[in-house]
Amino acid sequence: MVAISLLGSFSTATAKDTKAKTATQTYTQPLQNTTMSLSGQAVETSSYFIKVDYWRMKHATLNLNYQVSQLADRQLSDITVAVNGTKFYSFRPVAQSGLQTKQITIPLRLLRSSNSLKISGQILTRDGKHDYRLAQTPANWLTVDARSNVNCEYTLKQPNANVNSFYDHFSGPDTVVNQQSAIEVPAQASNAELTASMSALAGEARVITTETQQIPVTTLTDRTAQRADYQLIVATYDHLPARFKRHVSAQAVTKQAVIKRYDAQGKHYLIVTAPTGDLLIKAGRYVANAELMQETAHPSETVRADSQTFTSSLNYDGHYQLTTTADRLVGANHQERSYFVSLPVDRNNADGSTIKVALRYAKNLDFRSALATVYINDTAIGSHKLTARRADNDSFTVKLPKGLALGNSFTVRIALDLSVQTAANSTNAQTPWASIEPSSRANIQSAPGNDLLFSNYPNLFLQNSTYDHLVVVRPKTMTLADYRTLSSLFNLIGNYARSNQGQITFYQDRPSQQVLTHDNVIALGTPQQNAFIRALNDKLYFQFDAAGTRLISNEKLSIEPRYGATLGTAQLLRSPYNAKKGLLVVTGATPDDAARAAGQISNQKNVAQYTGDAVVVDRDNLHRGYRFKKNKLIDTQVNLSQRVHRNRQLLVYLGIALGIIVILLIAILMLLNKHGVLHQSRRGKPHA
Repeated sequence: MVAISLLGSFSTATAKDTKAKTATQTYTQPLQNTTMSLSGQAVETSSYFIKVDYWRMKHATLNLNYQVSQLADRQLSDITVAVNGTKFYSFRPVAQSGLQTKQITIPLRLLRSSNSLKISGQILTRDGKHDYRLAQTPANWLTVDARSNVNCEYTLKQPNANVNSFYDHFSGPDTVVNQQSAIEVPAQASNAELTASMSALAGEARVITTETQQIPVTTLTDRTAQRADYQLIVATYDHLPARFKRHVSAQAVTKQAVIKRYDAQGKHYLIVTAPTGDLLIKAGRYVANAELMQETAHPSETVRADSQTFTSSLNYDGHYQLTTTADRLVGANHQERSYFVSLPVDRNNADGSTIKVALRYAKNLDFRSALATVYINDTAIGSHKLTARRADNDSFTVKLPKGLALGNSFTVRIALDLSVQTAANSTNAQTPWASIEPSSRANIQSAPGNDLLFSNYPNLFLQNSTYDHLVVVRPKTMTLADYRTLSSLFNLIGNYARSNQGQITFYQDRPSQQVLTHDNVIALGTPQQNAFIRALNDKLYFQFDAAGTRLISNEKLSIEPRYGATLGTAQLLRSPYNAKKGLLVVTGATPDDAARAAGQISNQKNVAQYTGDAVVVDRDNLHRGYRFKKNKLIDTQVNLSQRVHRNRQLLVYLGIALGIIVILLIAILMLLNKHGVLHQSRRGKPHA
């Protein structure tokens, strides 16, 4: 299974008015993130795209941008497209070099909510003028360009009065990309309101499929948010505007929180309110639970102090099934399948991991050259020779190389060379074949991430895939830019957190020493807004001047004074309150500058650019990354114990060797003593 990020681009066909909601709209999904080259006579690649259930589909088009080998024979080569296992279109490449584009209409009857799209074909070259025998060389290749995409045209089904219908539309990829979703809180939200809204945002970030776009958390007075079609209102009842109180009575929120749907003037609202901050936070956890929201098929829901709102637990045992059904490959010569393996985000690969591959395959192969090879992220780690004797039930295990860095996710690619003894002009015959069985699995030995760098962010703030006692120190008076900063931070944190069971706590004053020592801390805002950041200035890698209005030069970057007043920065410090904790500071000369810095760590694509512990960005979006720490480890003792664990066999062997050496020395001394050599040497010594 190949995991493909669904970065979408959205455009409407008509003006943005009430009638536009029933007009034809489009949503475009790329097939993959990078250009992919496939080698071999029989080539194949798989991708995925979605069809949202509230779309009334009108057309679906595959825009395939591709290039084939200049040596490929256009009369012999062909490409076939299949959706959800059904082939529906084949064509031959045009007799021209360079990038080609083919628009292919996808039959709507084949579409599901989640769709697999397979592009396969034969890229054949001649061997002599009149000889069509297949000679597989590096010249047999097909490149699928990253700009290939699936374009869906549809009209919208309007949401009904139920909570789950609103949730479906609110988190829809087209809604998010078109900025028609917003989470709104009172202008000067309380800490409880911020906690509830960030919990809701983090829950949404777990389920939305857009890569760079995000749902903003902002204020009820934000005019941009007021124009959104889908608005989630989060406030304690005493802060709830009168127009929303008309739909939730004071009696309704007696000792309980209420989640209530209503529509007005073409806008769709979901009100989340409660009489107390604790109950509001509980309701925020409910909204963050996708399972509960999808099950709430009625216009309102109540949440009490004893309501179960936690997401289901994730059990991590290190075993990952590569495929749930037998994955069949048909055709001669080179065939491949790729599988995506994801570790819990707060863990990384450790030594001792293995990949087990279970196979069945045809018995008519040329077993002199039939081979299975396993790749990890395009690096070959082991091969296995296929034999006729084991064709009905073959399996093999390969070990991952010691020290191989995998990160939190990686791709396992299984390549099969299904050679046949008799050449043929077509490689797509029904034989030979091979099947990758469901008992194939990755057994990954993992360890917690231990780097205090952006390459390990936000993992260092997570434990068991949820928030690890996260404390946010925010400005007393929040600006719209500060809300943008929070939205950016929790969009990425929520994208990584798979559970809502962790704790988030907001402070507008300096937390207690106990909290600072025990918890992971994020501080945001300018030094003038946030006294906590002002007190940390001498600990920052990029520090402010005495007035706290501009960043000043350091050993990594010379900063002209006026330029320093245009910079924002995100810095991962070793906490001065606990050396085994991280402290993230997102700040700048102005709140807008700080928000710009937060944007650099708002999604996986952006944060992947930075491997150090400090980011600086100016108002022209010129951004730089730096590393200041010499020791990147969060906990050196953890690293020492990991090294001891990894080398435990070596330590055993060294212990055995040392024991043997000691025994030999004792034996030699005993032999020398027995034969009187030591006594003779003593008697032969001259007297003083």
